[in-house]
Amino acid sequence: MDAANPLYGLIAEFETPTELVEAARRTKEAGFRKFDAFSPYPIHEMDDAMDLHDNRVSGFTFIGGLLGCIGGFGLATWCSFVALPLNIGGRPLISVPMFIPITFECTILLGGLTAAISMLVMNGFPSPYHPVFNVERFAGASRSKFFLCIESADPKFDRQATENFLVSLNPEEIAEVAP
Repeated sequence: MDAANPLYGLIAEFETPTELVEAARRTKEAGFRKFDAFSPYPIHEMDDAMDLHDNRVSGFTFIGGLLGCIGGFGLATWCSFVALPLNIGGRPLISVPMFIPITFECTILLGGLTAAISMLVMNGFPSPYHPVFNVERFAGASRSKFFLCIESADPKFDRQATENFLVSLNPEEIAEVAP
């Protein structure tokens, strides 16, 4: 491809998940940083092979749950102590055991919503289009094939050198990915 037809990257097709994991590991070791792997099912070894250890969703979930806990307890306290301070039967205006259910429910609600929203945002969803969809054989990625795509935006990307590197990984086929 030339300047008139830009290149998104190069994609290599593999037959087995073991080959894909090894290819991802060697790609990371070769110094590439902008690459992705595609598989019809989760491959848990890919996290280590691609050095993917981003745990920010759990932190956001904790913060959301903590805010829900504080908000639920604060709402119950405000309702009982400020908005409608009724002293019935000598009970205290701020009764911690009475506030536990709403505190728990608000904690779970905000924690769950924060987890779902932060996961969607950090995964870049919804994304109905990706350049790899332009590769004809990529349809096999949802059934039985495994793919590794190295993006041209990678600082180490050189069209010929990257293709030679992919050939050294022994893929079934290598294809160009148009944007």
